Amino acid sequence: MSLIRQGAMALGAGAIAATLLAFAGPSFRGEADAAVDPAKNVQTLKPVSSFDKIKDKNKRAIALFEEAGKVIQSPRCMNCHPATERPTQTDKMRPHMPLVVRGDGGVGAASGLACNTCHHDANFDAAGVPGNPKWALAPIEMAWQGKSLGQICVQIKDKERNGGKDMAALVKHMAEDELVGWGWNPGGNRTPAPGTQKQFGDLIKAWAAAGAACPKIPASSGKG
Repeated sequence: MSLIRQGAMALGAGAIAATLLAFAGPSFRGEADAAVDPAKNVQTLKPVSSFDKIKDKNKRAIALFEEAGKVIQSPRCMNCHPATERPTQTDKMRPHMPLVVRGDGGVGAASGLACNTCHHDANFDAAGVPGNPKWALAPIEMAWQGKSLGQICVQIKDKERNGGKDMAALVKHMAEDELVGWGWNPGGNRTPAPGTQKQFGDLIKAWAAAGAACPKIPASSGKG
């Protein structure tokens, strides 16, 4: 492909994204307005060692997962694990603007707006648009919004819903996955996920080692 053609395609994609952002309204552009003043992560995670005093293995596992749950239930994770076909955005978890839906593979509907129309390989802070090479929604089987932490715990251990991951693969995903890691480097004025990805991964690893027990599911929440 010639440099001229590549340039033309890049300009065309930029024009499309700019048009979409223009029509998106304040709920989307609001993130860009404060992009020069990025949010700071003020919530920390306890180290694994702080749970050593809990001698009961199941209770320790539950406590570890509840600490890791500060990340799982943060907007950085929840926005991409919606209960409906439409993602949410910003720290307030507003419905995504412009309108997009999950589609096959979580990258937008084939006949609609694809995620990579606006979301590219890196954050574009000048416009407040987040980005990552793997940008996509979680599959509906991994919908977390509206669920208790106990339900989410049961859900992520279920190989029929988590993409066939065993516990080792699950730990690796949480600790090392690039898109998961975006949650701590979200750009703009988005509040990063609590702690660091390493701390989160250490908590998940320790939870697995302690038996991977899940927090109790409230009776009102139903099954996992």
